[in-house]
Amino acid sequence: MDVKIEESWKKLLKAEFEQAYFIQLSEWLKAEKAAGKTIYPSGGNIFNAFNLTPFEKVKVVIIGQDPYHGDGQAHGLSFSVLPGTPLPPSLRNIFKELEQDIGIKTTTQYGDLTDWAKQGVLLLNASLTVRAGEPNSHAPFGWIKFTDSVISLISQKKENVIFLLWGKFAQEKSGLIDESKHKVLKAAHPSPFSADKGFFGCRHFSKVNQILSQIGQDPIDWSLHPTNSIA
Repeated sequence: MDVKIEESWKKLLKAEFEQAYFIQLSEWLKAEKAAGKTIYPSGGNIFNAFNLTPFEKVKVVIIGQDPYHGDGQAHGLSFSVLPGTPLPPSLRNIFKELEQDIGIKTTTQYGDLTDWAKQGVLLLNASLTVRAGEPNSHAPFGWIKFTDSVISLISQKKENVIFLLWGKFAQEKSGLIDESKHKVLKAAHPSPFSADKGFFGCRHFSKVNQILSQIGQDPIDWSLHPTNSIA
């Protein structure tokens, strides 16, 4: 099947796209749409994380679980929302930690993380689609197998990538990562239910930049620039 995805990822994932489970996933998504189900994000944004962060540019991976399931929120980047959308609670807490860690203040009406993605931060959800109003509704149908393969390929074929694993779900992916080649930083999930149990104070943003500087790579500019980002 022909998946519309950035060329370096298309080449790397060609064999994955040809596997029976992925073909079945694609057909299942078509059936969902044909049945009148609303699916987020929109079709053109399903592979947005890959399109904005080509394989060779991946420096950091932030793993989320599921796309936002409300109207106007998800656009294919973990934790990110479209411009003008009120910040979800987890993203508000991410921005609180960002300010506490390195002093960057963000607007309460701008949660588009495209600027991060363009600098090499792969904002990867474990499931790439969801049914409107039904969290984790598409998780059982093949996406997790696919994104586990993505994580494994990054681990195998790259070096010195920094993985940010926030919360139990993301931390369970650590078995896919070769920690002799990569750096894994773990913290509680930024959700209001757990942010005060180890996310606040984790200082992952400054730690990422310290590690990148140590290995001779440019640090991430964690500030957001609304006029430069695209939906």
